[in-house]
Amino acid sequence: MTSKYHNVESVRTEGDFICLTVDGRNYTGKLSEHSDLLANAVDQARNHSVISPSGYGIHWPDLDEDLAIDALIGSKHRYKHPSSTRVA
Repeated sequence: MTSKYHNVESVRTEGDFICLTVDGRNYTGKLSEHSDLLANAVDQARNHSVISPSGYGIHWPDLDEDLAIDALIGSKHRYKHPSSTRVA
């Protein structure tokens, strides 16, 4: 059995922010710092995301956009963060 990179518990957007719960920790980052496509998309497209089966990334099928979890949370795989971290 292959282990997951991350356990992504939730993904949501609020205005220009993406809010994630990953591996039991909360992260918030500006969409515009990660993807102009997501930052300029309508809420319906932003809120339709799919987590990769491996836990490596998030895919927005309506936008054909993909982002790696590590890039969103500013870490390398399995790095231990404080319980709530703000993404740069």
